[in-house]
Amino acid sequence: MALTFYWYPNCGTCKKAKKWLEDNQIEYRAIHIVEETPTKEELLNLIEKSELPAKKFFNTSGKKYRELNIKEKIKDASKEEMAEILSSDGMLIKRPIVTDGNKVTVGFKEDIFTEKWL
Repeated sequence: MALTFYWYPNCGTCKKAKKWLEDNQIEYRAIHIVEETPTKEELLNLIEKSELPAKKFFNTSGKKYRELNIKEKIKDASKEEMAEILSSDGMLIKRPIVTDGNKVTVGFKEDIFTEKWL
């Protein structure tokens, strides 16, 4: 089964992850995270399956994150509120997100990709 690969084409980390998937001949379906931002429900599902805290899904180094002062907004936010904020703008989401429907990775670290996707 092909992986779902949420990415932003101008993102260096996403390009590295894409190259890793291709080098390892792993089939995937690429989804542009800004043009097709995951819905609140999709994000809640990804957060649940990732077993990571919802805060790990925020692109904390992004310009939008700083401009909108998201750090303050999510300090005491529930998982649902965080998913709502994330679904409002794909640029707020840490990328890439990769899932097979059961497992989820956020960001790109080669050792984690090797462990999860090989």
